[in-house]
Amino acid sequence: MSFRQPVRRDVAAEITDLIIRKIEEGVPPWSRPWRSNGAGGRPLRHCGTPYQGINVLYLWALGDALGYRSRYWMTYRQAESLGGHVRKGESGAISVYYSSFKKTEEHPETGKEVERSIRFLRHYIVFNADQVDGLPPYFYPSPEPELPLAPSERQAAIDAFFASIPADVRHGGNQAYFTPTFDYIQLPSRTSFRSMDLYASTRCHETVHWSGHTSRLARTFGKRFGDKAYCFEELVALSGQSAPHGTLQ
Repeated sequence: MSFRQPVRRDVAAEITDLIIRKIEEGVPPWSRPWRSNGAGGRPLRHCGTPYQGINVLYLWALGDALGYRSRYWMTYRQAESLGGHVRKGESGAISVYYSSFKKTEEHPETGKEVERSIRFLRHYIVFNADQVDGLPPYFYPSPEPELPLAPSERQAAIDAFFASIPADVRHGGNQAYFTPTFDYIQLPSRTSFRSMDLYASTRCHETVHWSGHTSRLARTFGKRFGDKAYCFEELVALSGQSAPHGTLQ
């Protein structure tokens, strides 16, 4: 009887792929037009110790992508030890531990004992505090007060333009996207944007995606990030995003 060998995860490749995807998404944290509503700062372990190495970039990118507000990450057991419990259905993230140890062995040619350094990489599954209920209050950042956003010089035209489009637009979180499956546009809150013009620009972009739904213009959105249909759809959205800014007065 033969047994199938368990498939080993390529942890380094998974982390690298996520970071590359974040760079290629088009709205990296250093250029997106809205402010993140998270606590910010370096990701922390459950005990408050800052993460090191690739964990910093990976957990930063993942927390940003998923809209987590807390800086704290922990294993399932660590959450339980703090009186919390991971919500059912939540998916964990990878935290890696890289180190080395010394091993003494006999040299095959000289027969003398030599010391060899052996490096290893281990990974653990961790959850953000936002995925855990029942933790002490300091694990959850206090909501930041929403600051008033000054209207655009073209605010009346912007409002009239969007009022004429029967799209289902929802606000909240840290992401902007259109979901063809459920046919709605998701945007961060208006007050998260640095200006009303930037809010309008982002909403225009997602509204163009909305127009391509099968019940409207039926464009092909692409089956995966970066394929030809995906790239073409992004070009369409960018063109449509720019047009209203040149005409709304």
